[in-house]
Amino acid sequence: MEALKPYLETNKERFLEELLELLRIPSISADSKYNGDVRKAAEFVAEKLKAAGADKVEVCETAGHPIVYGEKILDPSKPTVLVYGHYDVQPPDPLDLWHSPPFEPVIKKTEEHPEGAIYARGACDDKGQMYMHIKAFEMMMQHNRLDCNVKFMLEGEEEVGSNNLGTFVTQNKERLQADVVLISDTSMIGNDTPSLETGLRGLAYMEVEVQGPNRDLHSGVYGGAVANPATILAQMIASMHDENNHITIPGFYDDVLNVTDEERAEMAKATFDLNHYKKDLGVTEVWGEKGYSSLERTSIRPTLEVNGIWSGYIGEGAKTVLPAKANARISMRLVPNQNSVKIADLFKAHFESIAPPYVKVKVSSHHGGEPVVTPTDSIPFKAAVKAIEATYGKSPIPTRGGGSIPIVALFEKELGLKSILMGFGLDSDNLHSPNEKYGLFNYYKGIETIPYFYQYLAELSNGSAH
Repeated sequence: MEALKPYLETNKERFLEELLELLRIPSISADSKYNGDVRKAAEFVAEKLKAAGADKVEVCETAGHPIVYGEKILDPSKPTVLVYGHYDVQPPDPLDLWHSPPFEPVIKKTEEHPEGAIYARGACDDKGQMYMHIKAFEMMMQHNRLDCNVKFMLEGEEEVGSNNLGTFVTQNKERLQADVVLISDTSMIGNDTPSLETGLRGLAYMEVEVQGPNRDLHSGVYGGAVANPATILAQMIASMHDENNHITIPGFYDDVLNVTDEERAEMAKATFDLNHYKKDLGVTEVWGEKGYSSLERTSIRPTLEVNGIWSGYIGEGAKTVLPAKANARISMRLVPNQNSVKIADLFKAHFESIAPPYVKVKVSSHHGGEPVVTPTDSIPFKAAVKAIEATYGKSPIPTRGGGSIPIVALFEKELGLKSILMGFGLDSDNLHSPNEKYGLFNYYKGIETIPYFYQYLAELSNGSAH
């Protein structure tokens, strides 16, 4: 794959400009007023995939946002890689915390990214990481170095739960037949410390509403005599962690598979600077479940977090009301052996049980996904390790990811396929936050590394690796 490097060097600026063009499209899947932009992004991706050399490129309609599909089948006897990614992005709010407009990408040099980083919504999650695969594919096609068959399935609803991708997968099992799924929607420990994720946490995402009086009330006339839903909601949420930050929902930990001391010792070998971690986040101290490190809290342990909370008057100035209701969105990250439906049911039963009689509560489940673990002794995983070794000059550290990609469990269930989680972003790239970024080093390193995966997958599959 050394022969591809000159092509990458020659086309770096074009590869970057194409990504910047994609980042300028506000493909926010959660907000219907951007439906046209989501489609525009799908059409852009399909156009570039076709130009790169893919066959049967199609913008597939769903009940929601479209899925882009394309393939290149060289020889049915060769291994087939199914590339998954997404072109939709999170809402950019709060806008006032961005240093530059979220859909007007800019490149700035930082201490962490001395070569420069692209600041834009979707830069890392997942447009930049998804687009690496199209450019790597282009390079392999231009030099006749595609060693495996490849299929692309790029969706526009990952940030809202992939509601329609499951239907697409079950209806297209034959078209999606492959040997492995390759995904770059995860992170590495650092640019000088490559890693490969061997698992992801699952997700149960809930919304709750606490209803008090039948209308907003004057806080002077009624305050102290009528329960304030905002106060009650805060008390209910606070009660869900005990003094050791252990989640108090009955049965929540029943199915958790505890990691062995040996496995924890291996995880502890990962480079982690707690002081840098705190400095980067602007906090004076970390927080979490007693008895576990920060790395363990974000990977092998389940969590419960408030993602949004609102009630009463939040406009400019003052309005002294006792609100009629209060709402919150709460996510729970799950570890292997936990089930998202069971956890959602446990949460609902518990939240309803702790509601005092002077309010009414409503609990609804938005979406969920199951935790997954990737075998480290498989041929695809070994190919990924060798690919990273080839471009980074060192072996990647196996890690567990703290985030969730719900569709990964579906691939395993419906297609019988394991996924390789070969991400090139960093945890500090502000995913889902203002000032999201993606390093130019990471973007180009991904494009350079991906072709090696295809090479080693082919070699290891036919026993000719050396």
